[in-house]
Amino acid sequence: MKSSRLVPVIIIIAVAAFVIYSLQGGSDEEDYGATVQKERIDKEEFMKKGDGSPFIKDSIPFTRLHYFPIDEKYRIKAKLRAIEGKKVVLLATSDGKEENYLEYAFAEFSLDGKENQLLILELMETGPNRGKLFLAFADETSGNETYGAGRYLDLKKVPAASTVILDFNLAYNPYCAYNDSYSCPFPPRENILKVPILAGEKNYHP
Repeated sequence: MKSSRLVPVIIIIAVAAFVIYSLQGGSDEEDYGATVQKERIDKEEFMKKGDGSPFIKDSIPFTRLHYFPIDEKYRIKAKLRAIEGKKVVLLATSDGKEENYLEYAFAEFSLDGKENQLLILELMETGPNRGKLFLAFADETSGNETYGAGRYLDLKKVPAASTVILDFNLAYNPYCAYNDSYSCPFPPRENILKVPILAGEKNYHP
């Protein structure tokens, strides 16, 4: 008799737990969207009037930045594949020069049923940026919805990590997308993806 009375109670507790879990998940999603949106608002303010803005530098009129809708599908946990015998990579730049980078690792991930990989590079320049990670990529939207010379992603170096988060909602344009006086490295051949990345910053147009 006692055990039969426990069944409805257990069911009620289980349903309540599921509802709470679902609500928490929705809250996390909303928090993520709000965080990305705040970053976009802050960047727009910087472009309008911040020291170092590529618009302020040469008195270029600024209108607004354009983005794809925020989509958690494009926040991807990728596998890091180490590179043995790392080599120096020369990347051509928008002003006809070259910049040196060091191979760091490959980020491997699946998207829209296709296996993809991106080559992550390490900065070799002297100064405070030395050793930081650099990721430039192009995709099926490049030259149409997005900047033709590719976009960038910032990554945090975590020693001994086996995975990395590629959040394409945070993909952004290099400064030469707004101002031709800047020198911007192009993505390496390995980083031209055969899938559209419908996330992050779009083409800038006045």
